[in-house]
Amino acid sequence: MAARKSPLFDTATTLGQIVAFFGVSALCGVLAAGLLVPAAAAAGTAASGSIQFFDDLPSELQAGALAEPSKIYANDGSLIATLYEENRQPIKLDQVSPAMIDAMLAIEDDRFYEHGGVDVQGVIGALASNLTSDTNRGASTITQQYVNSVIIDTNLQNDKEVVLSGNKDYGDKLREMKLAIAVEKQLSKDQILEGYFNIVPFSGTTFGVQAAAKYFFNVDASQLNIPQAALLAGVVNGPSVYSPTGNPELSLQRRNVVIRAMLDKGRITQEEHDAAVATDLGLNLTPVPSNCTGAVQAPYFCDYVMHLVLNDERYGATTEDRQKLLYRGGLTINTTLDPEIQNAAQTAVNETANPDTTDPEIGHSMVSMEPKTGKILSMAQNTRYTPEQGAGNSVLNFNVDVNQDGDPNKPLGGMGGFQPGSTYKPFTVAAWLDAGKTLNTTLNGSKRTYPAGYTWNASCWPGGRYGIPEAWTPINYGDTNYKNTTVIDGLANSLNTITMAEINQLDLCKFQEMAFASGIHNGKSSSGQNEPLESIPPASFGGGGDASPLAMATGFATFAAEGLKCEPRALESVTAADGRTFEVPAQECTQVMKKEVAQGVNAATQQVMTKGSGYYLQNGKPVAGKTGTNDFRSQTWFMGYTTGMVTASWLGNHVWGNEQGSMEGKQIGGQVYPEIDGSKIAGPSWKNFIDRIPDQYEANPFTAPPASIMGTVAAPPKPAPAPAAPAADQDKDNGGGQGEDKKNDGD
Repeated sequence: MAARKSPLFDTATTLGQIVAFFGVSALCGVLAAGLLVPAAAAAGTAASGSIQFFDDLPSELQAGALAEPSKIYANDGSLIATLYEENRQPIKLDQVSPAMIDAMLAIEDDRFYEHGGVDVQGVIGALASNLTSDTNRGASTITQQYVNSVIIDTNLQNDKEVVLSGNKDYGDKLREMKLAIAVEKQLSKDQILEGYFNIVPFSGTTFGVQAAAKYFFNVDASQLNIPQAALLAGVVNGPSVYSPTGNPELSLQRRNVVIRAMLDKGRITQEEHDAAVATDLGLNLTPVPSNCTGAVQAPYFCDYVMHLVLNDERYGATTEDRQKLLYRGGLTINTTLDPEIQNAAQTAVNETANPDTTDPEIGHSMVSMEPKTGKILSMAQNTRYTPEQGAGNSVLNFNVDVNQDGDPNKPLGGMGGFQPGSTYKPFTVAAWLDAGKTLNTTLNGSKRTYPAGYTWNASCWPGGRYGIPEAWTPINYGDTNYKNTTVIDGLANSLNTITMAEINQLDLCKFQEMAFASGIHNGKSSSGQNEPLESIPPASFGGGGDASPLAMATGFATFAAEGLKCEPRALESVTAADGRTFEVPAQECTQVMKKEVAQGVNAATQQVMTKGSGYYLQNGKPVAGKTGTNDFRSQTWFMGYTTGMVTASWLGNHVWGNEQGSMEGKQIGGQVYPEIDGSKIAGPSWKNFIDRIPDQYEANPFTAPPASIMGTVAAPPKPAPAPAAPAADQDKDNGGGQGEDKKNDGD
């Protein structure tokens, strides 16, 4: 229960009204004599000791920068998204129409250019009215309203309590008055009016006259006519009460009151008045979508950019500081996104796995990057970016890691990746070539069983060896093709037994290191750093763990750039509304693989396209690629690339990754597939994408590897007996393996 007021100070009682009248009259006399009337102040009239308390109030308005929306742009300057807490577009006073100025002055402060911050005449009139009737008439000048808005805005920025007009006591009003006087001494009338037009709220998150003009009428503030200006001027007194959308009848009445005030104050003619009041509200609502949910394009890329800024201490010492900068600092964020490539990717993804015709657990995403710079060119997926629950809705980004660099304090909003299946095999070939071996080496691809305890070289394991705990028999897709085959043909046909034959002659840790150095890592790490995928049998083919499409694109970009690994980049420049320029991550490229090794891998992955699982995905240009399917057919991939662009196309079950997640029999894009691998959906989706942008990427011929990498085709080795005990294999004793694929990766 509220405390009872003394009748001496309760203006609802006769005694209180008398006391208040004399008390406030005395105060007004003091203020008028010493502070409020510019002429008196200029004459140096001294304030008496009776107003010492007033002198002790703050006399300088601490105004921070106004909150402004941040905007994210693509590489051609087109808008991606607007991020804001307050939609505001600051403008100069000469960009406000005369009708808007006249309307605001007529209804809010007709003596604005005459008083010194507080309108004594208005205060006395309001007090007399309030004390002799049941009304609650206000007398705040535009300067006082400006002060009040600045105080509210500053408190919001500093997370302090905000005192709204209806809850102010006399102390609050006195402080506001004195600050208004101070502002009048610091700023010109036009500067105050300009500040006022830019700060006042009009509706919800719409602040300032320019944003209001665009929202309600889709015109600039300079184009506002009399009825439009009167409507906006009327809203300021009570944005909720006089909301044109929430209370159109009250809004219309209030607008006409403003138009009448304009006539009474001589700011418009009778003819203009009559014409204005005869119109309806004339709304042309044009809301500015907020944040990534309202992105014009690439909402998941928008989300990724947003997380990059929030994770980077260059934009503030704390997450809270960075959030304020992002949503209130008016940042201009220029990015690497290519709208044409993005549109092609999103179209292909939608046509392949539209969320309305695809089972909700099936996801599809596509991300592209430039190999020699790391620039992310597109990022698309088949869900609607919204936090609302429902089939086909998600704010989780299929393309990126859970955490940036494995740091749980730096979330990226990502799913964290998926098992890469046979797309991991090229890194085994890279390790093979790095060890001085050749693509045309013929290996024994026979089917064999590795008994429990069989060991492989593994320098990163205790004792330098890794032993398999259970017997294991790797098999090929369809349980066929167990023959002697060259390394290059083994990759082209994704033969697990040939990949295993390579592994038998390698250090398990070396191709793990090769993949990790190229950018392939566990996308779900929370250890504080990126971690490599497990590469011990039977996970040797698909990598034990989950890699994000962006990480996979980075790894294959290393091949395309001939061993140069470039970290993914999304930001080109970031500047704030106040002129500050922020440093963005520089292009960071490192030679992590010998050029000739990468050239050899490119030769092999080109054969995937000319004679392997990518045969039907060729587009007449020099392209390379690798399909991939994990165990149980729950995750499928196609990694397609040229010299100028690398794309990871993933399609899989984002809910289940084991046998429960098999996509066989699921509806995808309105079709049901009895059998699925990377060449059947993820691959054709990539071709759909790349065929839409034939001139948007570089596709020069790949550099042919030297003879030392290619080697010569030798006579096939004799089949070797199955190993009876742990031993290291040689060329003449080659085994095969399926890795984690029980149903086999046939792509």
